[in-house]
Amino acid sequence: MAKEYEDYLKFIDEALELAKKIPRYFSKFSNKIYCNHQKLAIYILMQKLKLTTRGIVAYLRSNSDARMHLGLFKVPVHTTIVRFYAKLKDIIDIMLGLRIANTVAVDSTGFELEAKSYYYRKINKQLFPNFIRKTKRHMKLSIAIDTSTQLILMHKIRRKLRHDTQDFKYLLKDLQFKQVVADKGYDDKKLRRYVINKKKALPIIPLKNHTNFYGYIKQKKKINGKDYHQRSKVETVFSVIKRKYGSVLRCKSYATQQVELISKLVTYNLDRKLNYLLLILEGCTRAQFKKI
Repeated sequence: MAKEYEDYLKFIDEALELAKKIPRYFSKFSNKIYCNHQKLAIYILMQKLKLTTRGIVAYLRSNSDARMHLGLFKVPVHTTIVRFYAKLKDIIDIMLGLRIANTVAVDSTGFELEAKSYYYRKINKQLFPNFIRKTKRHMKLSIAIDTSTQLILMHKIRRKLRHDTQDFKYLLKDLQFKQVVADKGYDDKKLRRYVINKKKALPIIPLKNHTNFYGYIKQKKKINGKDYHQRSKVETVFSVIKRKYGSVLRCKSYATQQVELISKLVTYNLDRKLNYLLLILEGCTRAQFKKI
């Protein structure tokens, strides 16, 4: 329990460090009671703990160590956090600033826009089979990850359903990589040519009408698909995000839903970086212990 509590404090420190990428204040006329770095760290911590704005305020009031790490002399009211993340939509993208990887995996998933339980929806359909209840559409998220660290490199959020191939080039255009892995949903000649000719990389994407066949780099030179299994790691990333930070978006407007979803990605990357560093440190400690 003590180790988990210490991890939360380290997470706050990392969140504050990451928050330095955004301006300290949005306006020179700000009252300067709380800076943007503190507000963003609070918002990211809220996503990690799966709390509401009122919940995170209650958490901070009961936790003096968290307040000290955040540099808070008093706890903000929940409306301060609400007003803050409404302003984040244009700048929160810079939190995901990673752009280089050896192997990139691409895939998409959906996030629900309402908290109605699966049990309720199923029972309702069984009792009233002819009753059509209008439900909100899901938010579609496409991401590109580094398969070696499982960190999110790039993302694209869509309000409406679109084919996966629509976002493929957008996800890869600013990335540097040697090969990209994706499922059959991304099977398209134009996308293969884009990866080979523009990005100078290998597209390991199976063809829909073949088994274990990944196309050609040049005529009579087949693409080796031995690294295709790396694609499953992007599914792992989706699973972790939904289990740890929730698969339902609470916000009502499209702008704030985007901020909420991106903040989940930022929170995941921070968590992943901390865990990755701990694994490296543990490995170094074990190696030194063996030498002794």
